[in-house]
Amino acid sequence: MPEGPTIVLMKENLQKFVGEKIIEADGSEISEVHNVKGQVLREIKTFGKQTYLIFDTIIFKIHLLMFGSYSLYKRKDIDTLRLGLTFKDGGMYFYTCSVKIVDESFLKKIDWEADVMSNDWNPEKTEKVLKENPKMMICDALMNQDIFSGVGNIIKNEALFRVGIHPESLIGNLPPKKLKEIISEARNYSFDFKKWKKANVLSKHFQIYHQKNCPKCGAEVSKKDTGKSKRTSFFCKNDQKMY
Repeated sequence: MPEGPTIVLMKENLQKFVGEKIIEADGSEISEVHNVKGQVLREIKTFGKQTYLIFDTIIFKIHLLMFGSYSLYKRKDIDTLRLGLTFKDGGMYFYTCSVKIVDESFLKKIDWEADVMSNDWNPEKTEKVLKENPKMMICDALMNQDIFSGVGNIIKNEALFRVGIHPESLIGNLPPKKLKEIISEARNYSFDFKKWKKANVLSKHFQIYHQKNCPKCGAEVSKKDTGKSKRTSFFCKNDQKMY
């Protein structure tokens, strides 16, 4: 599933169509009851792993899920088109993904301060929420989109390795300094992720995710399904302390 930085990069690619009018609309999620032709794309917003295309009277919520993709300018020759919007100078096409129509009231309910890549990101608020869940494992907290919107398994693993925290550590056992470190690193690594993803060198910078040996001590990297979500964690027993 694409993580927040990948979605931000997609938004940057789609941004060229803001202000343009829809010439044609196609896809399995386009209903005859929704008249989208002629509407102008007013704004694109992202929240974690979700994208919102905001038009005059309609808002599309797009989630790429596990295997979703998109193309610009030309439609791919595949039969999984969920939403295709053609403009004067090209188009945007989304495949094998979730497309829903929402209204402005839906957007108003979103806690934009939970998005780790947003200018509205509020680390103090995040710290408060974490302290209210002392028995939650830090691996579960990082994957909770209501707390760290946009963080996925890569960011989770790499951020925890950077600050030396075992993924199964309980939030309530983390020293205050370590709690602040992981909150900051979730955001810091997300921006590194975006930079490396844009340069097509992301995997070359993995230190712990899907690695065989720890780059610090050389020990074999442990692999385990952790937390309530049972998502795979990669960690070093020597360099990541269990709290």
